[in-house]
Amino acid sequence: MRRFRIVEGAVGEPGPGQVQVRVRMVGACGSDLHNFAEGGIGDQPVRFPMVLGHEPAGTVLKTGPGVTGWSAGDRAALEASLFCHRCEFCRSGRHNLCLNLRFLSTDEPGFFRELVNLPAENLLPLPANLSLSDATLFEPLSIALHSLKQAPIQQGESAVVFGAGPIGLLTIAALKLLGASRVWAVEPVAARRDLAARVGADAALDPAVADPVRQVLADTGDRGADMVFDCATKGDSINQSLRAARNAGRVVLTGIPSELLTPMEFHVMRRKELTLFNVRRSNRECHEALALLGRHPGRFLPIITHVRPLDQIQPAFCMLEQYADGVGKLVIDLS
Repeated sequence: MRRFRIVEGAVGEPGPGQVQVRVRMVGACGSDLHNFAEGGIGDQPVRFPMVLGHEPAGTVLKTGPGVTGWSAGDRAALEASLFCHRCEFCRSGRHNLCLNLRFLSTDEPGFFRELVNLPAENLLPLPANLSLSDATLFEPLSIALHSLKQAPIQQGESAVVFGAGPIGLLTIAALKLLGASRVWAVEPVAARRDLAARVGADAALDPAVADPVRQVLADTGDRGADMVFDCATKGDSINQSLRAARNAGRVVLTGIPSELLTPMEFHVMRRKELTLFNVRRSNRECHEALALLGRHPGRFLPIITHVRPLDQIQPAFCMLEQYADGVGKLVIDLS
């Protein structure tokens, strides 16, 4: 743990239906940080040595037999999930619950490497106005969009977002685009509260200064928010989410707790008759995410604060772990 090594390795030719991609940019995900610093997340330990990174963009190098529509030099966002397309969940459109899912950076090597062979279906063309660095946001934005499909917000409703890391920030931006009337961000790191305001939060609360639940209740006349998204699942944030929601409200757990067991104030949820949603990655929202990034770059792109070359990945991850230097979204440049 806590140590990256750069090694040489051979890459075979792309097989039938595959495309060989030169990886150029990879966003650093919170789960990458957990794997780096803790050796896993929740009930899923990482198997070392492991190539991390699953928010990639790159350029086509060559295509395998039977591939059409892609040429050398084409720019693409790269989807990290490999689905079987045969199980009951794939057949019913719930691909993120595939019984035979392989996820690059957890089950198999990820994208902090120069060359990758992928099924052609895992490549998505980029809008012309997006850089490769910008395009790395497609994967975390897909998760935010999936959470909003699980629990859609209605025009004029209010929402609280716990955690203003990248997925929390993207959730805030998406909520405002979808018509949320007021969004509170709850975040202990000052630089990330500033980023939350930049992407659309109406209030950015420091939980170390005042109880965010009391503040939300005060702002809503003791009613609570219509929706609460917990993108942190850290400390007491799950229970704070339950307390901040109105009666018959919706609570969405987007984050992944580090702990195996997470205490939950069940009777708060029961008395309010809350609806609780759980989010597992995304489910084919990638095209929609790229389109949104292309149409609203000013809304989403400010969260990218640092781009570091691959040979600086070790200090870059240490910076990220310490929330140092105002880091929001970190992107690793393999160019």
